[in-house]
Amino acid sequence: MESGGAGAGGTLTFTSTIPSPHPENNVVHAEYFPAERAEGRAVVVIPQWNADFESHLGLCRLLNRFGLSALRLSPAYHHKRMPKELTRADYHVSANLGRTVQATRQSVLDARACLDWLEGRGYTRLGIMGTSLGSCIALLTAAHESRLRTAAFNHVSMNVGDVVWSGMSCRHIRATIDGRVTLEQLNRCWGVISPSAYLELLKTRSNANLLVWAPYDTTFRAEYSRQVLANFARLAIPHEVVTLPCGHYTTAKFPFNWMDGLSLARFLRRTL
Repeated sequence: MESGGAGAGGTLTFTSTIPSPHPENNVVHAEYFPAERAEGRAVVVIPQWNADFESHLGLCRLLNRFGLSALRLSPAYHHKRMPKELTRADYHVSANLGRTVQATRQSVLDARACLDWLEGRGYTRLGIMGTSLGSCIALLTAAHESRLRTAAFNHVSMNVGDVVWSGMSCRHIRATIDGRVTLEQLNRCWGVISPSAYLELLKTRSNANLLVWAPYDTTFRAEYSRQVLANFARLAIPHEVVTLPCGHYTTAKFPFNWMDGLSLARFLRRTL
């Protein structure tokens, strides 16, 4: 672990278990925020696609105030992991369908490695939360991790392909692939990295789940978020729901950021 990082406990760095062609991306960075009297409780926090370096650090500090340690993971191709030729994390989600699958798989395994590290430091009550793309990564991680007690998914959608095809923030990707693949083909290709493929597996876990969605969201459109809520109910997966009266990016604006942050912190403290 490096000292002097953004987190109060420094920056955790380790080599990703999945190599990519980009050396910067192969070194994982995670900001550590230890809480006093955490009593073995810690949460892996995963920000949204193209999040800047400060993203979710405030949430980590809020979790500290609720008695929870936090480890903010930089997903693949984000922050210090971004290759020098990029100004955005475009290699995580792009028209390169295979690289998008590989980047998501890498982020999931990096999140599981963060759980290994927290467990090695004596944390026994583990949780995970993610926002937008981070929500997808968190759900895939939760579906494969029996060590987790709780998971919070901040903005939800069933299929990565649906988001890329219909979301305003992904119009440049659709413009590249439209006419080459159909939405049905895209969802089939990206099914391996979509929450829809893992709900049955998630059902076998004993963790509590929080679903946060926004009816005015133009990136994770409301009809796709409602599909997630309906399928959690259909499969009887234990969950709670928070509905934010805003859109996708306005979640970061006052007062919605406080509504969101407090909902997440209260749920994570109660279920850990």
